[in-house]
Order: sequence, then structure tokens, then C-alpha cells
Amino acid sequence: MSDAPETIRLDKWLWQARFFKSRSLAAGIVSAGKVRVDGTLVSKPARAVGAGMVLTFSKETDVKVVRILACGTRRGPAPEAQALYEDMSPAPVKRPSNPRFEGKGRPTKKDRRDMRSQLRGDGSFPLESSFVLH
Repeated sequence: MSDAPETIRLDKWLWQARFFKSRSLAAGIVSAGKVRVDGTLVSKPARAVGAGMVLTFSKETDVKVVRILACGTRRGPAPEAQALYEDMSPAPVKRPSNPRFEGKGRPTKKDRRDMRSQLRGDGSFPLESSFVLH
């Protein structure tokens, strides 16, 4: 027999690697076109993935970039799931904090100007990462 590389469905792998609580949540993210496999947008949960492929997707407020190391056989405990991939995600973006929560009380006019100067023109914080999923 030929030594065909081992593959698994994308939604099933995301679920087994414990990125999503259910397989249907993983399938929904893939169907919405929010997952890239080796840089190519994927919209079918049945897409076959295997060792060596790189996945890019958004999880809550973070962008995850992972390299698949193994396909796995079950949804096991967290240490077993973490052995399925290598995390290559960029460092999280550090957002400026609100001085009020640092125990200083209400921000002064200067504090508000400083906070506004860190915002982009549309009122959102700038992203430091070089890629953004669309």
C-alpha cells in the first residue's frame, strides 16, 4: 500500500485541538470563511488537513496561527490536545489602559487627550499585527 499522508476534517481537528467547545461551532467558523489553510481562505468544514499545514483563524479577540503537528484520534485532555499543534500566534496587542482602573480616579483632561492620541481616526485602537482576517 502507499503511504498516504494522514488527514482529518478541518472542523473535527479544530474541535479535537480544543479551540472550540463543539464541532458545530468549529464548522460555523469555517463555513463563515474565517479560517485560512496555508494562506488560502477555506469555507468548507470538510476540507482535509494534515501535519505541516498552517491554520490562521480568529478566536475571540485574538488571531491564532498554528502549525498542525498531528491529526489526533480523539478529543482528549488539554495536554494531549496541545501536542497536536505548534502555536505561532503573534504576541497579543497591548492596549492602553484606562487611568481610572489604575486607582487614580477620574481621568484628567490631559489623560483623555493622551488616550485619544493613541486611537485611529475611526476611534478604534491600531492593530500591530501585519495581517487581519476579512
